Amino acid sequence: MMDNAYQRKKQPEAVRRALLDQAARLAVEEGLAAVTVQAVSDAAGVTKGGFIHHFPSKQALIDAVFEELLDTLSDDLDRRLAADPQPYGSFTRAYVESVFELGLGATGGPWAPLSISMLTDPRLRALWAEWFEARLSRHQATDGDLRLSIVRLAADGIWLADLAKMTLPDPAQLRHQLLQATQPLSSAAES
Repeated sequence: MMDNAYQRKKQPEAVRRALLDQAARLAVEEGLAAVTVQAVSDAAGVTKGGFIHHFPSKQALIDAVFEELLDTLSDDLDRRLAADPQPYGSFTRAYVESVFELGLGATGGPWAPLSISMLTDPRLRALWAEWFEARLSRHQATDGDLRLSIVRLAADGIWLADLAKMTLPDPAQLRHQLLQATQPLSSAAES
């Protein structure tokens, strides 16, 4: 039984968090079409008015979930960058590692439904492009090389192929080859 909203202590951050978590869960379990104002409100145990207080629309909620995923990816990339002693290609290596560790086969996480939606939803596509362009601009000095662009595009292709459930030839070898291609030419030739 839901507590009376007037007797229950107001916890706006907890309510917002519950709405975000339930939207992500519904997207994973039932697809993005299942993420409705009513379904998310019910799952989070709040009224539709409570939902609207935090998110003026379903799209605003989906944008917020997607932005959280981008923040998670940014944190993951930053952690990998901090641990990489080689400046040349460091962002591209971190990106390849993230694609293989967070993207491939991660159908149980929120990436798959939001990734698919990103391909068809202009707003999510714009959020992704804006985020990615900002990251590329930030790492232009270390990752502006055309070879590294090719590696990132190959990683994106592998990610999309996996998302489409295409059979990938030896993912470990693909990963190794892409990471090798991020090394400075003198280092790559020695390997």
